[in-house]
Parts: sequence; C-alpha cells; structure tokens
Amino acid sequence: MTSIEIGIVVSCGMLVMVVLGMRVAFAAALTGLLGLIWIFWAKKGYDPAQFTWALTIAAKTAGQVPHSKVASQVLSLIPTFILIGYLAYYAGLTQALFDAAKKWVGWLPGGLAVSTVFATAGFAAVSGASVATSAVFARIAIPEMLKVGYDKRFAAGVVAAGGTLASLIPPSAILVIYAIIVEQDVGLLLLAGFLPGAVSALIYGGLVVILALSFKNFGPPVGGFSWLERFKSLPPAMPIFAVVIIIIFFVYNPFGEDAFGTPTEGGALGAFVVFCMALYRGMRWPQLKDALLETAKLSVMIFTIIWGVLIYVRFLGFADLPNAFADWISTLEQSPMLTLVLILLAYAVLGMFMDAIGMLLLTLPVVYPAVMALNGGESVSAADSAFGMNGTLCAVWFGILVVKMAELCLITPPIGLNCFVVAGVRDDISVQDVFRGTSPFFVADAITIAVLIAFPGIVLFLPRLMLT
Repeated sequence: MTSIEIGIVVSCGMLVMVVLGMRVAFAAALTGLLGLIWIFWAKKGYDPAQFTWALTIAAKTAGQVPHSKVASQVLSLIPTFILIGYLAYYAGLTQALFDAAKKWVGWLPGGLAVSTVFATAGFAAVSGASVATSAVFARIAIPEMLKVGYDKRFAAGVVAAGGTLASLIPPSAILVIYAIIVEQDVGLLLLAGFLPGAVSALIYGGLVVILALSFKNFGPPVGGFSWLERFKSLPPAMPIFAVVIIIIFFVYNPFGEDAFGTPTEGGALGAFVVFCMALYRGMRWPQLKDALLETAKLSVMIFTIIWGVLIYVRFLGFADLPNAFADWISTLEQSPMLTLVLILLAYAVLGMFMDAIGMLLLTLPVVYPAVMALNGGESVSAADSAFGMNGTLCAVWFGILVVKMAELCLITPPIGLNCFVVAGVRDDISVQDVFRGTSPFFVADAITIAVLIAFPGIVLFLPRLMLT
C-alpha cells in the first residue's frame, strides 16, 4: 500500500472509533501512533526484523508532540480566558449583565430570551468557553423565563444556543486553536470574530422576536422598568466592558507589542481585573478554589485533545494526505465557492459525531491546504484569487466560517455538549428537551453563514484595519 492509502485506512479507522464512542483525543492519539508504525514499517518493506525499529521511531516521533506542541506561549491564552469567565461568574458579573439586558430589552416580544442572547454574547466577550457560558446562564436565565411562562424546552434551547456565541466572540479558545493549527496570527483571528459574533447575536435575537410575534404566549415581554432603573443597571455590568476593552487593546495593539504586550498579557491582565472585582464583591476561598478547579479541568480537557490529535496530524504529514486532498480539490470542475459550501456542509455532518475542538483539529490539517489551493495559494494576491482576497485574509475568513460551523456541534444531536451541560444543570429539563429547543437556531446559524459568505467584509473589516 502507498502512504496515501495507509493514511486513508487509518483515518477511516479513527472515525469508526469516534463514532463508536471513544474520546477524540484517545482515538486520534492511538490511530496516529499505529499509523506512524505502519508508515515506517512499510518503508522497510514489512521486514519482521525492522518492526522494532519502526515501533521505536514511531514512539519517539509521537512522544515529542505533547511537549513540543503544547508548551506554547500562545496556548497560555486558553486558561486565562477560561479563568476570566469563571471568576466573572463568582463575582456576580453574569447576574448583573443579565439584569441590565432584561431591563433594556425585556419589553420586546420574547424579551427575556432576547436578553439571554445579548447577555450570553456579553459574557462570551470575557469568557471564551461555550460550555461555561451555557452552564452559568442555565442557572440564571432559565428560572427567570420559566417564572413568566416560557416553554421549558425553548428556554433551555436559548441558553444552549446563546452559549455557542463564545466560540466566535473573542476571547475565543477555538479561534486560538485554529490560529495555531493553520499558523496564522492569533490577534487577527480574535479581532475578526467581533463583528461576526455581533451579527450572529442579532440574528438570534431577531429570530426570537419573530417567533414570539408568530405564536401566542410564546415569549411574553417583561416591562415596568423605569429609565432610572435601566441606567442604574449599567454600572454593575461595567467591569465586563472594561475587560472587553483591555482584550481588544492588547489584540489590536496600536502601539506595537513592545509598548504594552501581546494578547497573552492582555488575557492575564483581564483575569486580574475580574479577580479584583470578585474579591471586592465578596468572593472567598471556596469560590476561588472552585473557579481554579473548573478552569484547570476545562484546560486539561482542551490540551489533552490538542496533543492527542496532533499525534494524528503528525502521521498525516508522513502519509502526505493533506497535499493529496488539496491537489484533488483544486482539480474539481466546479466553482471554488460551491466547493467551499460543500466543505462547510461536511462540517455540519461531522458535528453530529464529534466535539468542536476535536473536529477542527482533525480536519483542518487536510481541509485548510485545500481551501488555500482553491483561493490560489497562501501567497496569492487579492486580484488573482478565487475569493477576492489574499492568502492571509482568506485564512481569516475561512477560520470564522469554520468556527461558526463548529458552533453547530455544540447544539447538534446526538453529542451537542452545550445541550448536555444545560440538562445537567437543570434537573427538570431533559437532554431531548434542550435539543428540541435549539432546533430554531439552526435556521439562524444557516442565515448567519450565508451572510458571512455573501458579505466577507463583515469578517475582514477589522483585520484589514490591523494590517494597514
């Protein structure tokens, strides 16, 4: 068998393991190691005497990955962003954010659900973790919605879908991982997520309003708040906006990294600001310990997926599968845009069987070179490209699109993680209820993807400012 054929067989075996229920990190690491052994032994003509040599080389190659790839300064962004989210919860900032949103937009049809969407978007701007966002607002928003007569399925669906906004709105852990995989600037990717995240939140909110207007008692509005009460609700939520400004400043870095620092320092400073606010608001050692432990658990889970999948990615490099796939994609006799849409639809299908981070880590080493080839190569100019943008901007645009598709994984049956989290927090709501409640938001996500494809300037406006 050729190296490419070995790569296809091993990749199919890995997908079978994932579908059967094995964790992505372990399925990828195991198949990556076995694939490396197979590749190296095949180069020796399957000589039994050389099997030990192939096993040794494969083990050494795989063994270098966990430290060499994970011990990266850029990846230190992930635990700091996650910590910001948990500290913000224990500081009471999430409750303050929800109360402010309720008093300002609660009068709309479906007002509490719209408030939940906007509050999750605001919390996403300091969290970066979809699971944490869903867990927090399942405790805050769902009881409020049930109290005024919302259907429990829809209330749970709003929280689960709103939590996905943390995948797109910076600081986003998934955007950081994407940037590392494709070797693009983290700051550019984080900056590019702001406007698409805001557009996605607006489309979610618009969908809720339309549903509330279309169905009687679907989402009763909440009123009775004076202008004084509305303005008084803003100061308690101000620390959220302060952290957002800090992160934007360090990402954009108008004076250069030597003047102030990198996004990593910005994340650390944001965590410190929220930590001080949490202490001021009465956080004690038990709450701080819980925040640190939850941050550690989620960070370890993400890093385990990263190093496990990167062993598989190292195998793909030896099998030369990414280049073969890119060559095949570039020879298809159809428009590059149609090919791109088909790739995004494939992500929607994959999202039914694996989590967002694992899916991106597994597919991007193969898919990303193919998309770059469709556009004309990584060094192509905007004038000569298929999508009307140079290689760097194409990488940023595709990153936002693919991360938005990855958001679907978080609410797609049978393994939508956000749905399981919401159901786990609420004893009176089943996972099936949450999945039913999220179904309208698939339409909203489809509209968002269509808008971002039709108007790439929404994604590229801020990155272009950063590059000029």
